[in-house]
Amino acid sequence: MLRNPRPVAAAVTVLTAVALVFGASACGGRATTHHKPGTSHEQAGGSVGRLLAADDGSGSRLRQVDAEGAPGVTVAVRPDSKDGWNVRLSVRNFRFTPDSVGGAALPGRGHARLFLDGRPLARVYGAWFHLPASLVRAAGGGSGLTARLYADDHTAWAVHSTPVQATASLTTAAPEASRSATPGPDTTIEITVSHGRVSPAPGRTEIKKGRTVELRVRSDRADALHVHGYDKEARLPAGRTVTLTFTADRSGLFEVETHESGLLLTQLVVR
Repeated sequence: MLRNPRPVAAAVTVLTAVALVFGASACGGRATTHHKPGTSHEQAGGSVGRLLAADDGSGSRLRQVDAEGAPGVTVAVRPDSKDGWNVRLSVRNFRFTPDSVGGAALPGRGHARLFLDGRPLARVYGAWFHLPASLVRAAGGGSGLTARLYADDHTAWAVHSTPVQATASLTTAAPEASRSATPGPDTTIEITVSHGRVSPAPGRTEIKKGRTVELRVRSDRADALHVHGYDKEARLPAGRTVTLTFTADRSGLFEVETHESGLLLTQLVVR
């Protein structure tokens, strides 16, 4: 005589349902990899923004995000009374996360890197960094110090295909000399154009409205320097450094370029 199969089938159905419930509870009903609590699957996968094919000039690919709410940085440099310079990075929509370096790209998080005339110099995980003179000498010297922001996965944050960065000028003057009665420019940007390449790579520098800006540009071929929006121009004789100084009395985004070769040198964000 055959036994009734219904209790066995019912038991199998219950076990299957339990397995499905526990499997779905792993993470929203779909398979997932482990990631930090409070982060989304998009963040855990490092898919924030759009990964571009272009890199930042040092081998790190650009991770483009919308200008609205994008990370930003300004850099200030002052001579140290004992040795080298003290560098201060002021960031917005961004925080340093040294404990997560090497992980996924999370919005507004990561670290900074310093470049001297386009050459890699140091990695920075906080607002302050002491730059010893020996490190500058070891790097071959230079004056244009650029701070660029990176995600934890070492991609470079970018807006409009341009790395999020700012540049300041190192000065070899002693601290006492900087206390001259004649005030110098609030922001100095040094740029070199050689064989059609711009160094440091074009980025953005944030400037407070009303501050004085000094552009120091050297080109290996004769050209013309132009600051859009301010209608400031200067001839660029080949092989000579030209200084253009003006007051940033208009708010907005302004591009600095060469007229004849059409190269973008930098962007000024005046607030």
